[in-house]
Amino acid sequence: MLREALADLAAMPEDAWERSVATPLLVHFQLGLDEQATSEEDDVSAEIRAWFEDYQQKLRNEGRDEGLKEGRDEGLKEGGRNLLLRQLRARFGELPAAVVARIDAADVAELERWGERVLGARTLDEVLGVPS
Repeated sequence: MLREALADLAAMPEDAWERSVATPLLVHFQLGLDEQATSEEDDVSAEIRAWFEDYQQKLRNEGRDEGLKEGRDEGLKEGGRNLLLRQLRARFGELPAAVVARIDAADVAELERWGERVLGARTLDEVLGVPS
């Protein structure tokens, strides 16, 4: 039976051979390569997606941490500013607009320094270094 099948294949005209045997074999072979390439591409795509997701998470974490730090710093500044203004008003009365503007523009370290000075200062100048 196998001999008969091989004899039939050998007797086929070339174009019939290509249509009935060679082309389907090539297509099957190509599909196998495509499936292998697709599998490799899927592996690479999955690796890239995993890296990208990790990187996104890292950026989200950094953004959250930075936001928390900024919020904490702003909270310290605002709290220190409000406390210093209350202390100065309690000690020296109503404050000139220039003094309030200077306190508004100060950083946390400066507010802390002035907050420490207000405890023993007799004048606004001793606290901030400005005329009262």
